[in-house]
Amino acid sequence: MLVLGFPTGSLQANCFLLATGKGGACVIVDPGQDAEEPIADALREHRLSPVAVLLTHGHFDHCFSVAPVCDGNDVAAYVHPADRDLLSDPLKGISAQSRAFFGGNLEMREPREVRPLSDGAVLDLAGLTLTVDHTPGHTGGSVMFRAGTEEGGRLVLSGDTLFAGSIGRTDLPGGDHREMLASLRTKVLTLPDDTVVLPGHGPTTTIGRERGSNPFLLELGDDSPAAPHRGL
Repeated sequence: MLVLGFPTGSLQANCFLLATGKGGACVIVDPGQDAEEPIADALREHRLSPVAVLLTHGHFDHCFSVAPVCDGNDVAAYVHPADRDLLSDPLKGISAQSRAFFGGNLEMREPREVRPLSDGAVLDLAGLTLTVDHTPGHTGGSVMFRAGTEEGGRLVLSGDTLFAGSIGRTDLPGGDHREMLASLRTKVLTLPDDTVVLPGHGPTTTIGRERGSNPFLLELGDDSPAAPHRGL
């Protein structure tokens, strides 16, 4: 699998391109602020053709460029229905302080085609098989995308649900700390330790590393559903 990633915008949200290899189809995940040019450069360099744009959630730093990227390449955007309204009203998902920073004006629009994501859905795109996990907490429509096989090469694009050493904040509109803890117990800690984590911000990590050192996961304790799955 070919995985290309780079940070975008003032908040340095990670954008990823996934493909089976160079010279073929790809999916784009989280095209944030100022993502159009680096995406175009990566497509050209690796001779890739996008077939879809996937959004881990609706915050503007992850999807600010979704309309021009989708419409410019004639592909659909996939987002959980709970976050779809943020694509055209990004101020609904940010704090009052952030709204003031933008002068109460942050304009976005939906792409021409938007498709819904649901928990447990399996997406067959660009020769890849991606499983959707609904992980509310950071936003109501947060999701993760899992790829790979039991034989190895497993990865998860965790969005702002899980970071290296931390988790996404839950104090923004649409956030819910109790739901975040439930998502971490049932959707994150149940993953195999060798799963590579591609987070929405910051460096790559693994589930095993986070299970053993992430203070937010450690607080969940060994009574979580993760215990029987360790070492798989």
